[in-house]
Amino acid sequence: MTPNARTIPFVKASACGNDFLLIDGALAPPDPEAFTKQICDRHKGVGADGVEWIFPHFSVDAEIRLINADGTTAEISGNGTRCVAAYLSAEKSKERVTILTGAGTKICTLTARRETEYDFEIEMGAAVVEPEIALQAGGREVRGVPVSMGNPHFVIFVPDCPPNWQAHAAEIQRNRHFTQGVNVEFVSVAGIHDIRVRFFERGAGETQSSGTGSCAAAVAAIASGRAESSVKVHAAGGTQTVRWERNLVFLRGSAQLICRGEFFVS
Repeated sequence: MTPNARTIPFVKASACGNDFLLIDGALAPPDPEAFTKQICDRHKGVGADGVEWIFPHFSVDAEIRLINADGTTAEISGNGTRCVAAYLSAEKSKERVTILTGAGTKICTLTARRETEYDFEIEMGAAVVEPEIALQAGGREVRGVPVSMGNPHFVIFVPDCPPNWQAHAAEIQRNRHFTQGVNVEFVSVAGIHDIRVRFFERGAGETQSSGTGSCAAAVAAIASGRAESSVKVHAAGGTQTVRWERNLVFLRGSAQLICRGEFFVS
């Protein structure tokens, strides 16, 4: 380390295993996409699914811009937004946090706190659920439900998640139908109020959880008559609850502040 080496401070947070680095947007280097790839690398960096760059805003508590681990940008992450809400709640002792995302303003209401873990319910806005479609992926037909939560999703209902689901999801993402890319969810219905989901996200690949993906999976299940609101979404990283009322989607789950640190800028 040279005496004048520059560092960028960060906070790491996780929402059901979906982890993010939270960084002051004023500290962003000239190429934030390349920096995000570097700091999110799980072997040579801190490791995360993405960086939420945080900026001040005159009408809300913060504006955030999400860059995925591969350097691509995304409209929103429900879990990333909840991580930022936990951070702002801790810093400013707020129980109601408003955050401007690339998919609009989200209202985050604190429902419980346990030391560094914060539970929030977020008003995620309206869902757009399209009719089921059939696509070709990897030489076979796959049927799924396109859903928009401000970002694109393709929800596939399966009895059990196939063993090679990650490769299959990657093939689906490459389909030309999805001009803006797509987040893929494999969903198994466990009961009228319970579903199990695997997530394969744009820019991150397999993730332990997904906020918008949980919302998309739940509303697709409700819209198709497979489930009723509210729905518990069980994933590898934990369980979130989604309710769908008057076309507004509400997401409830926890976010934990993990650590603070400084990353050397090379």
